[in-house]
Amino acid sequence: MKLSALNPPQVVISLFISIILIGTLLLCLPISSTEGISVIDALFTATSAMTVTGLVVVDTGTAFTLFGQMIILILIQLGGIGIMTFAVLIYIAVGKKIGIKQRLLLKQALNQSAIGGVVSLAKKLFLFSLLVELIAVFFLASKWIPEMGWGQGIYASIFHAVSAFNNAGFSIWSDSLSGYVDDPFVNIIISVLFIIGGIGFTVVFDLWKSKEFNHLSLQTKVMVVGTLAINVFSFLMIFFLEFNNPQTLANLSNFGKIQAAYFQAVTPRTAGFNTLDIGQMEESSLFFIITLMFIGGGSASTAGGVKLTTVLTILLATLFFFKGKEHIVIFNRSITMHIVLKALSLTIGSACVVIITIFILELTEDAPFLTIVFESISAFGTVGLSMGLTGSLTLVGKITIILTMLIGKLGPLTFAFAFAKQTSDLVKYPKEDILTG
Repeated sequence: MKLSALNPPQVVISLFISIILIGTLLLCLPISSTEGISVIDALFTATSAMTVTGLVVVDTGTAFTLFGQMIILILIQLGGIGIMTFAVLIYIAVGKKIGIKQRLLLKQALNQSAIGGVVSLAKKLFLFSLLVELIAVFFLASKWIPEMGWGQGIYASIFHAVSAFNNAGFSIWSDSLSGYVDDPFVNIIISVLFIIGGIGFTVVFDLWKSKEFNHLSLQTKVMVVGTLAINVFSFLMIFFLEFNNPQTLANLSNFGKIQAAYFQAVTPRTAGFNTLDIGQMEESSLFFIITLMFIGGGSASTAGGVKLTTVLTILLATLFFFKGKEHIVIFNRSITMHIVLKALSLTIGSACVVIITIFILELTEDAPFLTIVFESISAFGTVGLSMGLTGSLTLVGKITIILTMLIGKLGPLTFAFAFAKQTSDLVKYPKEDILTG
């Protein structure tokens, strides 16, 4: 079947899977790995990179050569910024006209509500991403070149800057960033990168353009206030829950505790890096992190999850229903019922995917229930944090996580719209209530 015969969601899914398969083939090459790698492990790694998840079945720094690591880095960049963004830029570079079909695809890929301005957004997105990553490389290199030398220092800076900005969580070190648990420089640079990447590009551009809060769009206001609130609350929760845990915060200095709690509080909403041993955290902390992973970051960002605005929409709808009000209002703006239904559909669809993943892993994996739940939601939220299950997954478990990462990245609604038959809503039927609650 030709791409022209597919609808936008089907095209996006097809291109995404095609790039993953190409990445898998490249990672299977002898030049890509130090001791060879199985096809399923190469597929898992390519999917994890393309979906900017960060779950790994083999250690990135030791199992892959420089060539293999560069393939992973390219997949991360493609997955983070988006295939269609690069495709449009190539179209522009060779002088091709961007038609309605390409604009519709870009609208789908960037999760925009209209096709107007999507080409301009794609160009801004690419330039902005490149600029932020280059600035981050400069700062990280100033830290790591004195420690590692020019070659390794620059390479580590490039790899982690790209991985962090795209919320991928891949690291060339087996313990992620645990070696910098109390290093404020690395903590700040890396966290700023994945927060900027995860808040949403439309939000970033709106903040750049508008100088006053009242002039910002509703999306930007909700994301800025919501992100600040959830990050502060998460920091306080992790800090107090882990304060006396000798395996995490207890043995650090007071300033080290603050840094570690902050980093581990902001990273679960799809960044995937860790400075603490996830497997040694309190169960209460792990449950809280699971919640953060399911929520995720912002729409039109490199982050995954159901998205913060989705959760806030459902919470507001519930609150206003309890108050007996028919209209949902925030910042003096009403949210339409269509958005509420979309938020509910996305959340229910996501919950179904996670439940099915948990059920399958319960049948195939020899691991505690909490570990399986953590792994499943980490995969769906494209987070990449793990309690240690990834490396011991069975074949069925690996395939299940691969599919979960793919659905989590592209979104359950994208798959629903791709394969569900669209029907007309012109016929109206009599209304009748059913009992609920």
